[in-house]
Amino acid sequence: MADRKRTEVDWQDVRVFLALGRYRSLSAAARALQVNHATIARRIQSLEHSMGEKLVERRPDGYVMTPAGEVALQAATSMEAAAQTLTRAEHGEGEVLRGLVRINAPPALAHAFLAAQLARLTSLRPGLDIDLATDLHSISLNRRQADIAVRLGRPGDGDLIAKPAGKMAFGFYGTRQRCEEVEQGLPPVFISFDEQHSGMPESSWLVRQFPRARLAFRAENQVLQATAARAGAGIALLPHYIGRQVPELQPCPLGPLPPAREIFVLIRGQDRHAGPIRAVVLHLLDVFRENRALFAA
Repeated sequence: MADRKRTEVDWQDVRVFLALGRYRSLSAAARALQVNHATIARRIQSLEHSMGEKLVERRPDGYVMTPAGEVALQAATSMEAAAQTLTRAEHGEGEVLRGLVRINAPPALAHAFLAAQLARLTSLRPGLDIDLATDLHSISLNRRQADIAVRLGRPGDGDLIAKPAGKMAFGFYGTRQRCEEVEQGLPPVFISFDEQHSGMPESSWLVRQFPRARLAFRAENQVLQATAARAGAGIALLPHYIGRQVPELQPCPLGPLPPAREIFVLIRGQDRHAGPIRAVVLHLLDVFRENRALFAA
């Protein structure tokens, strides 16, 4: 294809290429742009013809960029950012950003905090669509599984941009009766992670600190653990942002406590100028800052 005569690039082809580059799936790109699969394929072929280069390859796990495609994707991202800057200059800062932004976060953080905060953003920015997925284990931004990742603990991905969003501290929470039992000197009965997630830092820490304690209830995430604690099953080691939002729970006089965990918002370097992604990142950093007291010790 490299020997083809290059022609003028169509911005609509570039827009489709950006969507495919971000989602690595014809179906996901088609949903994001609200077009059919044939349109996506036709636009990609048109762009490849215009550039005289093979830009994408189809593999069993999705589409991947060729070396020329990676270069083109970075250029296309810059083009998109420049276009949005021109639009804002013409129409003012209130210009609506449009696009689907996929966010991955730990389940408890997503359910008990981020879902409501991100839903509010869709009202503030009517052109933005949010896809919030949960996973206790890290996903790969470089494989385009998400546009933004919210992670606990300092990331080791050197090629990603990591923005600190605050710290998440912990406490023991239970019903009044369960906490009174601890104050009376009775051995605590705990709620923790299930076997599949027993390697979570809080689970491992609890076992080390209370090796002989009974685990009366196990669940895969801390929102479910808080529900069990509210029902009186035992005492749960919870992030404060969960424990403080459940009226039936109160802090229990148990110690020590595990160290607070850092919260980071991650994006790919090439997406730092993408308007929709940048808007979501700024919103996330704002809401974590505004709710710092909910998370802190």
